[in-house]
Amino acid sequence: MNRTKNYDVVVVGAGNAAMCAAIAAKEKGADVLVLERGPAEKRGGNSFFTDGAIRVAYDNLDAIRKIIPDLRDEEAEKIVMPEYTQSDFYDDLMRVTEGKSDPDLANQLISKSFETLLWMSQQGIKFELNVENQSFEQDGKRHFWGGLPIKTEDKGVGLIKSLFQRAEEIGIDLWYNSRATQLVTVNDRITGINIEQDGEILTISTSSVILACGSFEANKKMRSEHLGEEWEAAIVRGTEFNTGDGITMALAVGAQRYGEWNGCHSIGTDYNAPKFGDFNKPGDIFKKSSFPLGLLINQEGKRFVDEGADFRNYTYAKYGREVLKQPGHSAFQLFDAQVRPMLRKEYNLEEATYIQADSLEELAEKMSIDKEPFLKTITDYNTAVQEGDYNPTIKDGKGTVGIAPPKTNWALRIDQAPFYAYPVTCGITFAFGGLHVNENGEVLNYEGSPIGGLYAAGEMVGGIFYKNYPGGSGLMSGAVFGKISGTSAAKFSKSKLGIS
Repeated sequence: MNRTKNYDVVVVGAGNAAMCAAIAAKEKGADVLVLERGPAEKRGGNSFFTDGAIRVAYDNLDAIRKIIPDLRDEEAEKIVMPEYTQSDFYDDLMRVTEGKSDPDLANQLISKSFETLLWMSQQGIKFELNVENQSFEQDGKRHFWGGLPIKTEDKGVGLIKSLFQRAEEIGIDLWYNSRATQLVTVNDRITGINIEQDGEILTISTSSVILACGSFEANKKMRSEHLGEEWEAAIVRGTEFNTGDGITMALAVGAQRYGEWNGCHSIGTDYNAPKFGDFNKPGDIFKKSSFPLGLLINQEGKRFVDEGADFRNYTYAKYGREVLKQPGHSAFQLFDAQVRPMLRKEYNLEEATYIQADSLEELAEKMSIDKEPFLKTITDYNTAVQEGDYNPTIKDGKGTVGIAPPKTNWALRIDQAPFYAYPVTCGITFAFGGLHVNENGEVLNYEGSPIGGLYAAGEMVGGIFYKNYPGGSGLMSGAVFGKISGTSAAKFSKSKLGIS
């Protein structure tokens, strides 16, 4: 059965990027439809599961108070907030991507970051200071560090709730259980989109489609094909609905692939985490992000990365794949009593899997790994630790000498009982490969020309992230390119109708 509906702009997906796109398009006068492949109780894509930290370039605390207007004067007086300029953001992005991030897309992301957060705030999205993970107290002051001082209120749950509330307020239509299957084009221009709904095929007539339905991380076949066979074993940290539909549809109408198709954002996550994100346990509760304070040990009792190479924000997204490479696609994060009180909140949750022992020998037995190489690894490490001032809020240079891999910062001897081992595996967040878009969010064909009426945002934008990822920049990219693509799509749609 074929039915036909008409909209100016159709947005495929219902996460942060998609909803920012829909709201921006509606603001410009477009009649907008949002398609959510999942049911209402599983709406929001990967954004629902985020911890909410969002990376933005800002001048000072006064600028941040424009985004967090509820911050009282007496609170502000006790805050030390280093600036994080556009140059700082750009340098961090280029450093962790080894200089490969597309400069035009990177500059668009960074230059529009602050104004986009301000716009989101005006739409009713609430932000707060990222006190728990990006600050410390000293001499009665709250010191922020790491260029990531802002997060969404109530994490991804709060973000999605606010975005949907705004969409409802301004009259955006939303269809659940609606899977986009095919783009309809005439002369390299969008004229419609086919969707599957309740076992039927529905054709929606439209001049503009915004694809914001994630990458292919939940598609085991595509993971194996593009990332490698070992990625079949990875846990999917977010929604099960990100199976590459948008990318596949776009490629079918001549869109150009772009970015690092054999790379992805992945982290060390609890070994017993669910195979897909659990909508009944939202928030990023299974991650294990305090590894710079301890050691990463594989099943053979050996270290395999420099745990202290950089702040967690700049290494966590690439160390997941290093865990996946280990025997059994797993490893252990090892800590002793010195650092256990410093571990992040997720280590204290009832969902956290861990092993505790009063000696390293007992710990090895409980970990079911070969005791001899494990104890040698710890002994060699302890011997290599250098004296110095330990300070986990800066790169303290307290490292090791004479072992490989080294530990560059935050090296303390593992010698104070009790000892703790947290088993981890690899959790994939999203793939870095996507579509080639320009600064206006337009999807480009293989000649480098825009496909008329086709836009993309969020994880589908290729070319920004390679090898690694600065924490919080994905959420920011989704919002920036969501807003841009929504504005562009609405203008394009109105131009087709002769409306200026």
